[in-house]
Amino acid sequence: MRIQFVDLKAQYDSIKEDIDSAIQWCLDNTRFIGGKPITDFEEAFAKFCNAKHCVGISSGTSALYLALKAHGIGPGDEVIVPTHTFVAATEAVSSLGATFVLVDADEKTYNLDVEKLKQAITPKTKAIIPVHLYGQPADMQQITELAEEKSLVVIEDACQAHGAEYKGKRLPYAETACYSFYPGKNLGAYGDAGAVVTNNEEIANKITMQKDHGREPGHKYDSSVEGFGHRLDTIQAAILNVKLKYLEKWIEMRRKNAELYNKMFSDADVITPYEADDRKHVYHLYVIRSKDRDGLQKHLKENEIDTLVHYPLAIHQQPSYKDKGFKASDFPVTEKIVSEILSLPMYAELTEEQISFIVEKVKEFKV
Repeated sequence: MRIQFVDLKAQYDSIKEDIDSAIQWCLDNTRFIGGKPITDFEEAFAKFCNAKHCVGISSGTSALYLALKAHGIGPGDEVIVPTHTFVAATEAVSSLGATFVLVDADEKTYNLDVEKLKQAITPKTKAIIPVHLYGQPADMQQITELAEEKSLVVIEDACQAHGAEYKGKRLPYAETACYSFYPGKNLGAYGDAGAVVTNNEEIANKITMQKDHGREPGHKYDSSVEGFGHRLDTIQAAILNVKLKYLEKWIEMRRKNAELYNKMFSDADVITPYEADDRKHVYHLYVIRSKDRDGLQKHLKENEIDTLVHYPLAIHQQPSYKDKGFKASDFPVTEKIVSEILSLPMYAELTEEQISFIVEKVKEFKV
């Protein structure tokens, strides 16, 4: 059988009528910028996150950028970011003229190592961006306590962690978190989309203006501050409104699939994902480790099983940052992780039969 990495068609087929109706409403009302679908989604997603405010944004990257900007991050400031993540976080920091400082990963959770985080703080440090990688929250209690002690801003990168929980609290654990609704995410649009969720009204108001050319709501041509165009598209908001109703169900289906994987892999020569006791992992990705990752990936491809690597290059390894002078020896855990990780198919509609076939083929491969 052919198994896709993500089967968005299966998801669409299961909610087709609702999705088609939501899009048709936008077409019938010629509502493509702003409007009720956006305010409805912002209210619903804020409620889902148990937060006071949600501001719809054009992408997760723009959400990170605007959250940093609203907190006053700029030239001369340092922002700490894990090196084992996607480049969006560092792009957002650099775009504001600030400097990103990289921290190695924890070998169990793959999130940033808190002890190394402590060592990375300098008098120039102004913010920390903990990334909840693959859907598992970082160690937020230690991070927020450290940030409070050092008077630092914490902006959570929850772009892979919609609905994840830390110590029984759904994210955001800190004041502000950023989300991506890229199509393959647990809550995905049919194009780029994102949001900033916050309990700080002042931050929410700043971002609301900044994402819409510096205009206050209701002021079409008056620009109070210089902003830019980072608005959430209305059709994407309409789609997200539909999908949000199913998100909790989809999360539980993903967790069930992860449990099946773990059980079937109990005697396999791979390292399965670790879930900390005080966290609820939402398994945006199901990532295993193998001593011969490339060989295993090739073997699975030959058996028509799609896989990906998240991420083959850490931030400190990116060609775009080769002038920064990063040393591999400063990030030994990440160096090891990125050579071994492999993301297997993971989505709510994945069947037990498919998981069994994938596990069988993984076990077939001998290092």
